[in-house]
Amino acid sequence: MTSADPTTMLSAEELQDMLVEGAEPLMLDVRSAAEHRGARIPGSVLVPEDLVRAETQALAEALDEADRPVVLLCQAGPRSQQAHDRLVGAGAEGLRVLDGGLVRYRAVAGDGAVELGSGPWAMERQVRMAAGSLVLAGLVGGRFLGPKARVVSGAIASGLIYSAASDTCGMAKVLARMPWNQSQDAPIGVQDVLTRLN
Repeated sequence: MTSADPTTMLSAEELQDMLVEGAEPLMLDVRSAAEHRGARIPGSVLVPEDLVRAETQALAEALDEADRPVVLLCQAGPRSQQAHDRLVGAGAEGLRVLDGGLVRYRAVAGDGAVELGSGPWAMERQVRMAAGSLVLAGLVGGRFLGPKARVVSGAIASGLIYSAASDTCGMAKVLARMPWNQSQDAPIGVQDVLTRLN
């Protein structure tokens, strides 16, 4: 992944100003469908990162035809930055990334600026719970089943180190495919997304 170019970043304060002034940016939420259902900026359109990966070229072409600013957002920033890099690599121009994601926007604009629904925990929280549980299971297994069970803890620690170094998260990608993170509202392809953008 390339490092974030400051000109592509949009602060939460800038987005709040745009919304107050009626600029109506096209906000693409690249989180999972369930995360979007649980908390979202009003007017944001769900375009899960799996769909961005599968339909990069078609989506990049469609976004180039947008007649308003395009802002990519996720929970904290890394997933939207990855989506940005992928779409720009396919030729899209003028895309912005919400710096700090929904977490930062909510801190700046307040809870009332975010629509809350029912949904699972945010992906980062799910990853922390899964990683912590697996490390604990490895340690307990090492104590009661044999030392080889500690390999689980070592594998998770190695994965977390790689995740931090690469700014990617394999565990989040696996968790995003779990049934509790699925939703009937998820777009099924670029045509569905394009319908929602209009």
